[in-house]
Amino acid sequence: MINTIIYNGQSLADMGVFISGSGVFNAPARDTDTVTVAGRNGTLTLDNGRYENITVSYPAFIVRDFKERVSALRNFLLTQKGYKRLEDSYHPDEYRLARWVNDFDVKPIEELYAGNFDLTFDCYPQRFLKDGENTIEVTGATTIINPELTDALPLIRAYGTGTFTINGVTVQITAASSYTDIDCDLQECYKDTLATNCNGNVVLINDSFPSLASGENSVSISGITKLEITPRWWKL
Repeated sequence: MINTIIYNGQSLADMGVFISGSGVFNAPARDTDTVTVAGRNGTLTLDNGRYENITVSYPAFIVRDFKERVSALRNFLLTQKGYKRLEDSYHPDEYRLARWVNDFDVKPIEELYAGNFDLTFDCYPQRFLKDGENTIEVTGATTIINPELTDALPLIRAYGTGTFTINGVTVQITAASSYTDIDCDLQECYKDTLATNCNGNVVLINDSFPSLASGENSVSISGITKLEITPRWWKL
């Protein structure tokens, strides 16, 4: 099998670019601070409750039409701004959010007919599961199973007004035009886009956005007719 990546919807195989996967199995570092205390042996560790970004590097190569293909690749990568979706054929059920931040250092061989180089991305620590993009519909009390060990921050679309509760965390919708989107990652409420802000119509009864813990999660609704939950499962 010849392996490649898809970045921001563009398959690099279409540009004649293929990869090795030797750099795609690393894990991110946990964000911690260390403290030493006079008169006390050892070092204290303070956990900041998050993970650092991770650098993911793909050894890549082009085997023919090098000059034309590397030019197209360079122009594509250097015009991308911000974090984009990154997929590779080594992990067909996952994707990352990544940004291209490096220069472009290539090593042409065979009189510019072929060449190799590294494709290096700065990535969020999460490896998101594509299954986590599937919507879970809730019309009454139910249980949602998070298959991973990490807590997920879902996108919740609530229809109508009323309340919903996830694991004891209750959200109240006081007004709505059809539905309200509650983004538990961005901690914003809107309809369709952030430009349509609905924060004033949402009350966080427990002063926090809900999350989906590993394992079983209880969900109930009152007044609201339906929830559509995009769970955003992820792992490290």
